Amino acid sequence: MRRYLCSGVLSLLLLGGCAPDEVIEFGAVLPLTGPYEIYGQSIKKGLESALDEIQQRDDLPYEITLTILDSEGDPEKARRLLEQQYDGGVFAVVGGVTTAEALAMVAEADEAERVLISPSASSPELTGISKNFYRVFPSDSREGTTMGNFAARKLQIENVVIITKEDPFARGIQEVFKTEFERNGGSVTEVIEYPQGAGDFSGFIERVMTISPQAVYVAAYAEDTAKMIQALRDKNFEGHILTTAAFALPEVIEQVGSDAEKVFLTRAVFELGGEDPHITTFVEAFRQRHGLSPDLYAAHGYDSLMVLLAGLKESGPFAGDFWKGVRAIRDYPGVTGTIQFDEKGDAQKFPRVYVVESGNLVDYEKEVERRRRELLERLRALEGQGSGD
Repeated sequence: MRRYLCSGVLSLLLLGGCAPDEVIEFGAVLPLTGPYEIYGQSIKKGLESALDEIQQRDDLPYEITLTILDSEGDPEKARRLLEQQYDGGVFAVVGGVTTAEALAMVAEADEAERVLISPSASSPELTGISKNFYRVFPSDSREGTTMGNFAARKLQIENVVIITKEDPFARGIQEVFKTEFERNGGSVTEVIEYPQGAGDFSGFIERVMTISPQAVYVAAYAEDTAKMIQALRDKNFEGHILTTAAFALPEVIEQVGSDAEKVFLTRAVFELGGEDPHITTFVEAFRQRHGLSPDLYAAHGYDSLMVLLAGLKESGPFAGDFWKGVRAIRDYPGVTGTIQFDEKGDAQKFPRVYVVESGNLVDYEKEVERRRRELLERLRALEGQGSGD
């Protein structure tokens, strides 16, 4: 089967247009092995579910294919693989799972004049970095702000220690959290940075225990966050533990076990339950294909490919104009919420605060409201009993 990209009028004249039997190739560069494979594998499953759904449709004027390559979590390898995919003729690529990967890949997208859409990179450094770069995951500028405000106002925490990895993602989100927490009257007693590859966190935890803050904010990826939480619990730290969406993986929370109870984190909204038929269909199909429920990252992987298809409808099969098609998307009904991009390529999403209860992530505000209603119902019942005596 012939593969090509229509890039303008000349292509249409030479090739006779993009006929229904032609192929539009998308690509993906994900860390399927290495330190961040837990995210890459989950996103891959979401992409596969999206591709299944797309290929079952009979209303598209072209066939959609997807080629997925493994970056191993190495930013330079991710950049090279992206170049390879663009050179091979792919229309657009899903990639930049970590912030470091995305930062390395953007220049390649600009060189090729092709779209790169990230399912999970969240650093504020990426905001407005290129007209060719988009992300369906909310920026850390919103996630860090949400937690900083929540910690100071809702939990009324007065002082906090930040533990952060020397990494673009961790640096970006902790700086936003610190700014917002201090703006609301809180005090960051100390920022403890640890280097890449650090395996022993005992010294950092001893420092926290010496300071004895009301809370610790952990800015790191899942594996390190899990170790930090367990180390803090082992030392009987009694304050609040706050962290990021990087910890929002069911298998990681299960691994940490009871130590994860009452940990607070911010993340985009994605609920398995509810009555939205689109989400229900996605969840059921995902379970049937993969034998487990989708998590936050699988859902964003799914939305990444579906957004590319929506952009294709807006722009038509013209590679050079595809960024305009993605930018033109309005109110796309994604499984992770309504999606449209601002002029800087960021999805307009608003993270919420979740807390781990009985091994599950619970929307904090919704849980508070549920308990308030439950208490009122009990009070009314008691009043009713009293009036009947």
